[in-house]
Amino acid sequence: MDYSWIIFALLSAITAALVAVFGKIGLTGIDTNTATTIRAIIMALFLIGLIAIQGKLGNIKPIIANHKALFYIILSGLAGALSWLFYFVALRKATVHQIVPLDRLSIVFALLLAFFILGEKISPKAGIGAALVVIGGILIALG
Repeated sequence: MDYSWIIFALLSAITAALVAVFGKIGLTGIDTNTATTIRAIIMALFLIGLIAIQGKLGNIKPIIANHKALFYIILSGLAGALSWLFYFVALRKATVHQIVPLDRLSIVFALLLAFFILGEKISPKAGIGAALVVIGGILIALG
């Protein structure tokens, strides 16, 4: 069985933590919307370079042709951009240890949205884990 997803999920968590720390340092005296825009440009250039190196630039055309996929990818991009904007504003107003635990409540929101929109099941273990995430996030943010 392939468990490589665990490594990628942990790498995602580590790099997300770096976003918070580097973002907090970089926001000193800087407009948050401008900083978020620059971050998005860097990400776009990096990712375009990545798919170019992989020889996958041709994969863009079928996505554009699939209107349903494109619509939801656009919605995902807009949600991500709003998330970054709110995240950077929050980082400007409070400490990393206050913002990150509340931001990670996205775990709970994702479980609930997946349940209601995608029809995914929430096991009792996942429900208990989600409740602990909420409690832990609040305790860390207020601690």
